[in-house]
Amino acid sequence: MSSKNINSPTNVVGQLIFLILIGNHYYYWAVADSPIKTVVVLVMENRSFDHMLGWMKKLNPEINGVDGSESNPISTTDPKARRILFGDRSHYVDPDPGHSFQAIREQIFGSNDSSKNPAPMNGFAQQALSMDSNMPEQVMNGFQPDMVAVYKTLVSEFAVFDRWFASVPASTQPNRLYVHSATSHGATSNNASLLAKGYPQRTIFDNLDDAGINFGIYYQNIPATLFYRNLRKLKYIGKFHPYDLTFKNDAKSGKLPGYVVVEQRYMDSKLQPANDDHPSHDVYQGQMFVKEVYETLRASPQWNQTLLVITYDEHGGFFDHVPTPVSGVPNPDGIIGEPFDFKFDRLGVRVPTIMISPWIEKGTVVHGPNGSPFPTSEYEHSSIPATVKKIFDLPSPFLTKRDEWAATFEHILQTRKEPRTDCPDKLPTPTKIRKAEANEDANISEFQQELVQLAAVLKGDHLLTSYPEKIGKKMTVREGKAYMEDAVKRFFEAGFSAKKIGVDEEQIVQMRPSLTTRSSTNLHP
Repeated sequence: MSSKNINSPTNVVGQLIFLILIGNHYYYWAVADSPIKTVVVLVMENRSFDHMLGWMKKLNPEINGVDGSESNPISTTDPKARRILFGDRSHYVDPDPGHSFQAIREQIFGSNDSSKNPAPMNGFAQQALSMDSNMPEQVMNGFQPDMVAVYKTLVSEFAVFDRWFASVPASTQPNRLYVHSATSHGATSNNASLLAKGYPQRTIFDNLDDAGINFGIYYQNIPATLFYRNLRKLKYIGKFHPYDLTFKNDAKSGKLPGYVVVEQRYMDSKLQPANDDHPSHDVYQGQMFVKEVYETLRASPQWNQTLLVITYDEHGGFFDHVPTPVSGVPNPDGIIGEPFDFKFDRLGVRVPTIMISPWIEKGTVVHGPNGSPFPTSEYEHSSIPATVKKIFDLPSPFLTKRDEWAATFEHILQTRKEPRTDCPDKLPTPTKIRKAEANEDANISEFQQELVQLAAVLKGDHLLTSYPEKIGKKMTVREGKAYMEDAVKRFFEAGFSAKKIGVDEEQIVQMRPSLTTRSSTNLHP
């Protein structure tokens, strides 16, 4: 298979380039209309690069994947400990591997000592064994390419990044916050008090809105983007759209906005299985969802102006052999993370990232950024707002020091004079992995607890004494799904009612517990 190896933004067609040396750093601007008018972002859940895409190296040796010689000891302190080789037998994963801040530190460094550079990446099996005797085998295996056939085709047809890292060595929400704001505002895990207030940092949505560029969030169970306080403002209420009712229609009619966030089903039910890839959810459902999003965009009249970005929030406890960067990473905003006094000066584990556009050459493999814009810059989630700033020529300053530092990827869209006409219309149907139906009576996961607690905030129930202990932590999947979908419905009803009577659109909707009428709505600046 032919491939194009791209390391740095040097191959640019039809643009006027300004390269300015300031101090020891080169700053790069491209002055021209970007061919991309719509950027679609899809963030999947909790899988490492080697786990999902490592064996794609069989198909393209340019990819920094695996060959089966990679291994981890079951004990990093015993030189005679049994080693587990990385295999290609990944299947349905249950229970969920460890991915707390502490667990990830052990996975990366093999102990609580985080001073080693390069990071040895030798503690995955050891940490997994501390949770379950069968878990080391689960975290030390990846999928054969045919098991994730949708990705197999996308990697062959478009661009795969084999050096893209999670923004922070922590769990889901801190990393998801970085995707659109280049900071987690100090979060290294779920923080119930900040959750209730909403994370206050400026986001790429604010910068787009200031520049007059429309955005849209297509959600299913609940929009996790509402963790950002600013997105709860009345002026943004109309930016949220139920995915099942609107995404395909908007794409078909050419009405997708400039910046699109597509959110998954995070709750696993029999009729509507979760499709976010978070263990213990079926990767088959995630593959089907990616297939649906791609085929919808491919059939849209906007296809020739579209970029689809697929990444994963964090590695979910699964092995990856590439050392995570532990030096030269800037703290985004000077905030120190509690309770670990974390300085946000190292990245998380490498995660799968694929980019799709008719402007991308077939079989592109993107390695590291090769010292741009800073000598230590890397691809990580902050690369998304940094690149969106370039694509749309946003006049606003960078969101934080992190997106200013992060590598950008607009160069992969600048090697062609015309869009490709040979992009596949359809993607293959993947292999179904899980045999049983979803267990709706299972307790919700930590990530789902966070989403239910977000729902409690939207509904006003965070003011009750039962928050956050009973609301979320003790719910089943069935109960959690019903609760969050009801909360979302009430929140948007209240918001549209407030807009209808002319309330200032800079106000934020805050509900009172168990009330649904307009009089139950408090509005805060």
